[in-house]
Amino acid sequence: MSHRRFGIAFALLAGIGAFLPAGGQQASPPAATATATNAPEMSTHDAPATFTTGVNLVMVPVVVRDGQGHAIGTLHQDDFLLFDKGKPQLITKFSIEKPGAPAIPAATATQVTENGEAQGPAAAAPPIPERFVAYLFDDIHLQTGDLIQARLAAIKHLEGLETITRAAVFTTSGRTTVDFTDDRPKLREAIERIQPWISALSNGSQCPPVTYYMADLIRNKNDAQSLGAATQDAIACLGLDPTQASSAQIAQAAANAAASQELNVGDNETQVSLSVLKDVVRRMAATPGTRNLVLVSPGFFLTLDHRPAETDIMDRAIRANVTINSINARGLYNPSIEVDASQRTPSINSLNLWSQMSRDSALADEDTMAELASATGGTYFHNNNDLLEGFKTVSAQPEFIYLLGFSPQNLRYDGTYHTLKVTLKVSRGTSLQARRGYYAPKHAVDPEETSKEEIQEAMFSRDEMVEIPVELNLQFFKSSEANARLSVMARVDLKGLHFRKAEDRNLDKLTIISGVFDRNGNFISGIQKTIDMKLKDDTLLKLPPSGINVRTNFDLAPGTYAVRLVVRDSEGQFMAARNGSVQIP
Repeated sequence: MSHRRFGIAFALLAGIGAFLPAGGQQASPPAATATATNAPEMSTHDAPATFTTGVNLVMVPVVVRDGQGHAIGTLHQDDFLLFDKGKPQLITKFSIEKPGAPAIPAATATQVTENGEAQGPAAAAPPIPERFVAYLFDDIHLQTGDLIQARLAAIKHLEGLETITRAAVFTTSGRTTVDFTDDRPKLREAIERIQPWISALSNGSQCPPVTYYMADLIRNKNDAQSLGAATQDAIACLGLDPTQASSAQIAQAAANAAASQELNVGDNETQVSLSVLKDVVRRMAATPGTRNLVLVSPGFFLTLDHRPAETDIMDRAIRANVTINSINARGLYNPSIEVDASQRTPSINSLNLWSQMSRDSALADEDTMAELASATGGTYFHNNNDLLEGFKTVSAQPEFIYLLGFSPQNLRYDGTYHTLKVTLKVSRGTSLQARRGYYAPKHAVDPEETSKEEIQEAMFSRDEMVEIPVELNLQFFKSSEANARLSVMARVDLKGLHFRKAEDRNLDKLTIISGVFDRNGNFISGIQKTIDMKLKDDTLLKLPPSGINVRTNFDLAPGTYAVRLVVRDSEGQFMAARNGSVQIP
């Protein structure tokens, strides 16, 4: 069995850009000297952008609701208490996400002639996609009846999506995939094609019947009661004589063999499901807007070996601002004895144990759905047959999500589980939803890799930041009916930067990243430029008050595009980000 993997299509092409003063004329280079040590005051070159990061920073999304279930957005950092394994932690990072907040109007590109003269007013581009919803159907674990109801509800739900929303459809088996689009008929067709997937490793006539949950108890946890029940079932389904001494030995061997086989099948299905879930989170991290993942599943069981992978998914989703919501497609159900019709029925002697294990297994499956939602600020919709209402509920993100960050003290790289608890100093009759825990890493975090991820997170976002004053201007020139050149011009005010003094120079480095996305939010191209500044005192005092201009060019075909500009300095670690839109006729 194979499934499609998704990666972030992110390759910033480093290039050398012109350094221009605000007036548009090329700056004169510093006077050459005979002294080799007299380095130029400014230089533009290609270099990886590396930012200082919070190594081992643990992020904890928190949603606080009032008595009526409405999200509260008026709390402050001092209102929260955070505990790691019962020990109070210092909250070092705090922010409030407002997924439903309107976006700041984007800069609009104007068309110019070859000489740079404007050709009339800027053409208004269609609304830029601001919201991305991925529907992940767990066809590996969904039964036919539940899947049919989920499909019908999802198709009905798609009819009400806003024009600024882009949707995608994925399945855990990888057999059905539609990337983010506003083509509703295409999405509907994809959902209608989804069918339950049966592993080639599964044996429909297993003797004795053993579930994945039960197999974990027998093989991984040496549970004597579960093995005894499976042994009794083996005696019945093999037609052995229970009075013969050898029957128990034969039946127990059959029970262990069945448990091993089922454990292998279950491990494979769970690993595939988690892998696809991780890939969808990674794919969503490359979408420039609000990110909402809807997992449609009956739930699936995780052994202890799978828990680090689950935590990795949670961490990735939190860092990428992906909210995972889950819908239990079984709806309202009675977790009593549930035997797959393709499997043999357990013997009368083990029915009570099977009934108990069925309940325990259903709760364990549900825990996975609840944990993923709780950890990322999402919603878990369950025990309700109105799946259309479920899609409506989970697609509407909370108005406010608090992000609490802390760096565990004396963290050991041992992979152990850390329970988390978040409370309010004054509860005020509120309910609180927060991440339940995390697994400690097994090795130190690579700061360079983390820095690259932070650059990507800034680029693949719609949030506008103004820590550095930056103006964005967009122009395009059509060289033919099929080709156009887009100029992305960033005017950066250097006056507010924090330069570091080194001998007779003032040092700082600007990283300027420009990226272009198509009408469905798919990344097309990006260019990263680095400006090294080693300014003398006189030069620093005489910096132009209107700032400097940095131009980046892209060759594009006619169409609708979104532009993202990110500026970061190395010394003050300030950030600026702007959005733009382009309509090339």
